[in-house]
Amino acid sequence: MLIYLIDTSGPSAGVALMEDGKIVYEAVVQNKRTHSESIMPMTEEALLRAGRTAGDIDYFAAVVGPGSFTGVRIGVTAVKAMAHAAGKPCLAVNALEALARGQRAFDGAVAPIQDARAGQVYRAAFANGERLLPDAPEKLEDFLTVVRERAAGRGILFVGDGVPPHRERIAAFLGEQARFAPPEALYLRPACAVALAAEHLEQATDYRALKPYYLRPPQAVRQKNLVEKAHER
Repeated sequence: MLIYLIDTSGPSAGVALMEDGKIVYEAVVQNKRTHSESIMPMTEEALLRAGRTAGDIDYFAAVVGPGSFTGVRIGVTAVKAMAHAAGKPCLAVNALEALARGQRAFDGAVAPIQDARAGQVYRAAFANGERLLPDAPEKLEDFLTVVRERAAGRGILFVGDGVPPHRERIAAFLGEQARFAPPEALYLRPACAVALAAEHLEQATDYRALKPYYLRPPQAVRQKNLVEKAHER
């Protein structure tokens, strides 16, 4: 069984191939090219290096969010197109769950965060493979207050693209309870995401059912709603 995954939900563009439970290819890039420019050449390279074709793939998977609105759409659209062309099912992977999976060896709480701007983060929390907090957009200080209580004195490991812009505030708020993933482990690994996809084959869907997972409406939608409310007054 061969699963191909695309992740464009964050700063990195990534792809991974898993065959019968083994990672046979993984690549991640952070460069000045947009995800839309990077992801199809990365797909061609992945299939070439693995000696496979798109027709060999049994499942196509995408990290559907939360994350960058534009980035998520790029990855989801690419996977939908390939799955449609190949006549194969799709799998959706949660970005926060994939971030936490890469830190399963940590003996404490794992708090994946993504920068949602305006002083907010997209967040969740896990411990021993179980959820402590659901996905939500929240002000950083509000999240830190709650996760400190849920962690019950254990260390809290922060991972994700929300760490660099908020690290100093997290450290000041939590003190020694705050831990941070090292730079090489800070961002989502496609291998972790494709492993999650492989564990949930029963959730496979038709390409038409694969959709981005947003925790709040895109900026364009929020702006439109504000304009409509202003006209109603």
